[in-house]
Amino acid sequence: MKLIALPVCILSLLILPLGAVAQEDEAGCKDSPLLTRLAGCHISNCSKSDFDAVDLQISLSKDPRTKHVEGKIEKIHYECTGKSALQVRRNAEQALRGVGFTLDFTGYDVPTHYATAHKGPQWVAVAANEMTGDSSYDVTTVLTEAMQQEMTSDAQAWAAEIGKSGHAAIYGIEFDTAKADIKPESEKVLTEVLSLLQAQPDWKMKIEGHTDSTGTKVGNMTLSQKRAESVVAWLVLHSIPKARLVAAGLGDTKPIADNATADGKAKNRRVELVKQ
Repeated sequence: MKLIALPVCILSLLILPLGAVAQEDEAGCKDSPLLTRLAGCHISNCSKSDFDAVDLQISLSKDPRTKHVEGKIEKIHYECTGKSALQVRRNAEQALRGVGFTLDFTGYDVPTHYATAHKGPQWVAVAANEMTGDSSYDVTTVLTEAMQQEMTSDAQAWAAEIGKSGHAAIYGIEFDTAKADIKPESEKVLTEVLSLLQAQPDWKMKIEGHTDSTGTKVGNMTLSQKRAESVVAWLVLHSIPKARLVAAGLGDTKPIADNATADGKAKNRRVELVKQ
């Protein structure tokens, strides 16, 4: 990925004063390759996540005020001496524009200056706060991408869970966004569900569709119902008698994890088999 360097005309203004002592960065932290730091600033903390969600500022006066993005996230917090928050913001604007980023938002809301930009799937957001004579700022970078599905199950494990609790959560049945069309990559998991029902010919099953909290309550109920019906239709097409199955859409009414996190949302988006 191409590095972003602050223009020479800016860098010449950011040299540390003679005799100034630079503070050390927090151990294990370093600048993002997407945006270099201002001179006179050090990293006080940082964090990385292979997949998470964050809301980036895109407006101060209208809805939506933030944009929800998910993907690979890095956060870096800088503490600066002798730099204003406006100086941080203007430098970020120039640097990002200089390498082809689109500025989605730049503005000031006491006491924070914001600059949010993107280039394709890559987002960079800067939020700077001014203190007495000094400032601090955060750089958040997000490479947006779909989460890699990691949770899987099989017929034997589901049968054991249903025998114990009467139901089992199924992951890996994928749908197009906001639609009930089953994606081809769901075939493996659906085949396991088919094997379970074939091995237990006396079991009648309710196929429940569950969503995360994104969207409206009514919309989620309708979507989850249609998705459950799609799963029933697939099973019937593969020789499971329709009399053994019933579809039920429960939307986001029965979360099993925190919808405030991307991982929690992924766990809540599921199909459940409930023995009747």
